[in-house]
Amino acid sequence: MTPTIVVAGATSFYLSLGVAEFPVHYLPTCTPRWLTGGVSGAAAHIARTVRTLGSHARLCTVVGTDLVGAGIRADLDAHGLLGPGVISGEGSSMGVVLVGPDGRRMGYPYLAPVNDVNYPFDVLAGQCRDADLLVLTNAKFVRPLVARADGLGIPIAVDAHLIADPGDPYNEPWLRAARVLFCSHERLPVPPERWIAEIFGRYPRCALVGVGLGARGAMLGLRDGRLITVQAVAPRGVLNTSGAGDGLFATFLHLWVSTEDPVRALQGAVLNAGWKVGDRTPAGASLTSADLRAIPPPPTIVGLW
Repeated sequence: MTPTIVVAGATSFYLSLGVAEFPVHYLPTCTPRWLTGGVSGAAAHIARTVRTLGSHARLCTVVGTDLVGAGIRADLDAHGLLGPGVISGEGSSMGVVLVGPDGRRMGYPYLAPVNDVNYPFDVLAGQCRDADLLVLTNAKFVRPLVARADGLGIPIAVDAHLIADPGDPYNEPWLRAARVLFCSHERLPVPPERWIAEIFGRYPRCALVGVGLGARGAMLGLRDGRLITVQAVAPRGVLNTSGAGDGLFATFLHLWVSTEDPVRALQGAVLNAGWKVGDRTPAGASLTSADLRAIPPPPTIVGLW
């Protein structure tokens, strides 16, 4: 089965630069350890990853008619992601990521140029025709689409990123619609096992809750009570952890839709995320499905939440 996955959210041009340490100390001028640029943003990264793994990817995003937008469109076209779901706005979103020697990142996303764009629902609905999964990122311009998208009859997957409150007012529309929900551990106020239980208790439609644990790997709870924990791997070392969560989420979704095996899906997701963080531009680096099949799975524990 070759899944069709629709991804709605931001596509941005990012500069990533290596800094000597955190906190960054003021100097009038400073040469970075390294500097690189490329097209990323949550939606573009997810779409590019699932396409590399073998899914059909349809990207719904906003790209400006400015100089940056021309570069973004050229990159999307080169990777087979420039389609009817890519609409024009006046300006393009951009960002800067500072990366420490240990791979820790500090991101400066600038989404103001696309935040208030009125993305046409009929475009999203058209892209969702015959799709297997709809990924709704929590970009501001996606928020007005969530309630209507919930009526399309397609499973919805959401990454809430740095969420800290299961009742968060901004993210609540996504949380109510999600069948699959992922987030980072970084701001969780409780242990991930308890977070998973709280999400299941509050949102009855959610069937799978994943938590990225950074250097400890990832955890996935299923509504049937199973808890899957996969240990992190980083075969190329750690150069840049920016976008690691997007890579984890995207890989899990492709494998879960393709195999319906949550254990295998989380193992592959941890493997690919660990591969990505060994690159200065993680959004542009990805293993293929064949690569994932050839690599032994990371240590895994299946228990109960």
